[in-house]
Amino acid sequence: MSLAAAAGLLSCPSCGNPLDLDDHGASCRAGHRYDAARQGYLNLLGGPQPGNADTPPMVAARARVLASGAFDAVDDALARRVDDGVTIADIGGGTGHHLARLLETHPAARGVSLDVSVPAAKRAGRVHPRAAAVVADAWAALPLRSGRFDVVTCVFAPRNIAEFARILRPSGLALIVTPDKEHLASLRAREGLLDIEEGKADRLLRSLHGRFDAVARHRVRAPLDADAPLAADLIAMGPNAFHGHHGDVAGVLTEVAVSVWVLRRPGSGAPHD
Repeated sequence: MSLAAAAGLLSCPSCGNPLDLDDHGASCRAGHRYDAARQGYLNLLGGPQPGNADTPPMVAARARVLASGAFDAVDDALARRVDDGVTIADIGGGTGHHLARLLETHPAARGVSLDVSVPAAKRAGRVHPRAAAVVADAWAALPLRSGRFDVVTCVFAPRNIAEFARILRPSGLALIVTPDKEHLASLRAREGLLDIEEGKADRLLRSLHGRFDAVARHRVRAPLDADAPLAADLIAMGPNAFHGHHGDVAGVLTEVAVSVWVLRRPGSGAPHD
């Protein structure tokens, strides 16, 4: 079971104590018990998933888009920033695709894919033998132990910066992927989809200030000819899931920013908490 990849990495969402893994799930010394699902994931949400969690159709659409290679360039950019032997927390990891690609590139690494969607975790729990899948809210206190991770990856996902800083080791890396203005612009324009928010990069910079130092920022651009099924899936995998589509879209461009941040050591300048 891939859940073994999380040995020594998880904490109890009820009391914060470390979780010990066994063949059937996890438990803490306070007696709290969490059974693993048959698909291999561990649900540490502590209640029903929220209404905005990805649904089975959304997860299936995302899986098809990722299998098409549409975001391979993003995975390659992330892989170049990850060393072998590291421990990775993929926050908002969805199907586990991006984490699995990193683990394929780095055979001594392991990681945890954390997402609030149970349908996503069902896929992530089987995506790679060195990837553990956990259901949890990325905006809440993460059920991950402090200072146990070398890398946090966050691809189009919630950025809980205080928690990223807590779970990373000293000088650990946060790799954050956000869409640039031209990302899927022709598809968004033709279909009247949600636009990329103004000032996204500035908000990211402000949120990281005082905890992380900037290392690098890479723009990753890749052209994509979207036939009707792929165009439909690009829409269906995200917040535009209930929007219609009208056929092929030539000249679609995927354009994202991969920003690299290093956890600031206490006493190295701006306040660290």
